[in-house]
Amino acid sequence: MPFVFKRLALLMSITAALAADKPQAFQAPAASAMAHRQTVDKVTIGAEMYVAGDKVRAAFGKLVPYDHDVLPVLVVIQNDSRESIRLDQLTAEYVGVHGSRITATPAADVRYARAPRRPDLGAAPPIPIPIKKKNPLDVWEIEGRALAAQTVAPGMTASGFLYFETKVENGATIYLSGLTEARSGKELFYFEIPLE
Repeated sequence: MPFVFKRLALLMSITAALAADKPQAFQAPAASAMAHRQTVDKVTIGAEMYVAGDKVRAAFGKLVPYDHDVLPVLVVIQNDSRESIRLDQLTAEYVGVHGSRITATPAADVRYARAPRRPDLGAAPPIPIPIKKKNPLDVWEIEGRALAAQTVAPGMTASGFLYFETKVENGATIYLSGLTEARSGKELFYFEIPLE
């Protein structure tokens, strides 16, 4: 009988060790709980940059998009109004301190953001061995975690990442416009959320 208990204890310890290695499931915070947020007409939008650390691992696993010159910004839209809000005309820009504007890169195009390396023409000719390297930005998390909602119903929340091909600037903001009420077509006032 003790042998059975030893095997059971060993099996349980292995299971616990494997569970500890699994990444935590990603869950976006509530917009009202985010440090950087703005409310217009009972619609609250929160934004947060994902540059490094545990939150990046929770969202993207081993990939750190910022290491490949892609800045992910988590956007959470909380609709506390009585109208559905359409997002299909949403425009997002990263606005630098000196007014430079960078439009969000569509999630499907992020995999092409990293240009291939140019050959070194001064070096000896390489041995022609075909080596195919996988683009590190070509992972399901980029598109799978992108902001893809077309509408946000009353009392509901939509969240996801927007991607900008830029480096972090102190004092930068994210500028969002094009949100409209589904029934009337009235455009909501723009959102300008400081990121730091």
